[in-house]
Amino acid sequence: MRTLFPFTKRYKKEIILGPFFKLLEAIFELILPLYMAKLIDEGIRANDLGTVYHYALVMLGMTLAGLVCVMICQYYASIASQGFGTELRKALYKKINQFSYKQLDDYGADTLVTRMTNDINQLQNALAMLIRLVIRAPFLSIGSVVMAFYLHPKTALIFLITLPIFFLLLLVLMKKTVPLYKKAQAKTDELNRTLQENLMGIRVIRAFAQQSKQTQRVANNSDELAATSLSAIKISTLLNPLTTLIMNLAILFLLYFSGKEVHIGNLQQGEVVALVNYLMQMLLALIVVSNLVVIFTKAATSANRVTEILTLPNEETAQMNHHTTPSSLTQPNIQSEEQTLAISVNQLSFSYPNQNGRTLIDISFEAQAKQTLGIIGATGSGKSSLINLLPRFYDWQEGTIELFNQNSQQLDLTTLRQNVRIVPQKSSLLAGTIRSNLQVGKPDASDTEIWEALAIAQAKEFVEQLPQQLDAPVSEKGDNFSGGQKQRLAIARGLIAKPALLVLDDSLSALDYKTDLLLRQALKQQLPDTTLLIISQRVHSIKQADHILVMADGRLVGQGTHAELLDTCPTYQAIVASQEQQTEVATHE
Repeated sequence: MRTLFPFTKRYKKEIILGPFFKLLEAIFELILPLYMAKLIDEGIRANDLGTVYHYALVMLGMTLAGLVCVMICQYYASIASQGFGTELRKALYKKINQFSYKQLDDYGADTLVTRMTNDINQLQNALAMLIRLVIRAPFLSIGSVVMAFYLHPKTALIFLITLPIFFLLLLVLMKKTVPLYKKAQAKTDELNRTLQENLMGIRVIRAFAQQSKQTQRVANNSDELAATSLSAIKISTLLNPLTTLIMNLAILFLLYFSGKEVHIGNLQQGEVVALVNYLMQMLLALIVVSNLVVIFTKAATSANRVTEILTLPNEETAQMNHHTTPSSLTQPNIQSEEQTLAISVNQLSFSYPNQNGRTLIDISFEAQAKQTLGIIGATGSGKSSLINLLPRFYDWQEGTIELFNQNSQQLDLTTLRQNVRIVPQKSSLLAGTIRSNLQVGKPDASDTEIWEALAIAQAKEFVEQLPQQLDAPVSEKGDNFSGGQKQRLAIARGLIAKPALLVLDDSLSALDYKTDLLLRQALKQQLPDTTLLIISQRVHSIKQADHILVMADGRLVGQGTHAELLDTCPTYQAIVASQEQQTEVATHE
């Protein structure tokens, strides 16, 4: 919980003044029954209208003053709770953006979204209740007992007998409901995970006609969440009728004993009314306390989940510090003209965290700067895993990677990733405009630079045909564009900054052969200082590369030019033969 305190610093005034005004309102509420007693005993019983009006006006004034105090408290509570939630949400999002790929894999998007939304909402609600009720409710409970003793100590003993009975009831109910509320939060995570899987894979689900099955799966998760929540709610709802029962019994005993005291002259009718009011105030305040316990219990669970994320170590920084000395944490120019070797990988082995077996085994190769390196291999051969290590999305277990003659583990991560740009196969655009998407690759890019990047990526023509051109809207994930258009926009975003190393991870797959060829030619002509790494399933896309790597089952089984591999690498020969056969079949058809 201490981790979250700094996020309330900007709202100290609201957090202090809010409860203060609520305390004033509670004081007015405690004094009102005394004036009610005086109004009855000194005004109505004596048939003194002047006294009745006097006390009525005093009570009205106190009620209005209490109302003003409540409104001020509510105002401060809203500012503090919403501001706290906003600050916390920003910090949590910033922290998630610093996650390593391993941490993102460990947690998954579903639980992170739940923590960003539902858990922070719980904490906002808890802070609002803290400001509004955490002082008022206990103060009214204790104050009511004190005022009862002030009026008539003997009758006030009923208050002391009622309190432990109520607390026993509260303890039993809380023991039953708190675990259920925690379970409900876990079920919420599970439902969010299922919904995300279904929404992201909805095309696959429809393609295999699995709508009914997945709908039933979501329904089952939703039913489980509803059942758990209803179980907690059913038990919690017992609190109000049982409290009402205790209250009515207590009032019954109070009226019985106070009636005797009135009969012998130790109490007056107005004081009996005041005692009844104090008893109701006490029990109603205790109901509020019980609800606060539920709110704070749920908030404590949410606080632990949010704190868990905020206190996670920055693995990328830890990895960098593990491999470097402070003097190496500089920002070297990895595009220096003197450097001729772009990539040097030596005896590299890698396995994903929490996975048995190695994904990459003893990989060694070199690639010259300003040339084109091609990588080909079957699905699951380790191609994407290899290129994910270049910008150090993951750290490897054995071997070394040098980029432009410098150990990549000694490069500042920001500099490294500014100079190594990867365009993935799955082109994910951000909601906004074409201009805003390309400026992700270079925030200060001018329109001239954007059009140049679009021209190289063979996207200029279709963008010019759009009514709004660079201001054309891009929907979430770029779903208002075709697959080929999305890929070309993603490639333009990757190359706009003219990085030292541009990696196209099977990102030409949605392009026809002509566009593929034109794009590769434009890259070589317009970005002569950029080293190009093309991963592809198609021989056509990499056959003109200066050097080609052939991968199979996590191993490098061949490397050389297209002609050399045709003579020396059986795996490459098989890939070429297979694709040529497919082309012949397609031609005959």
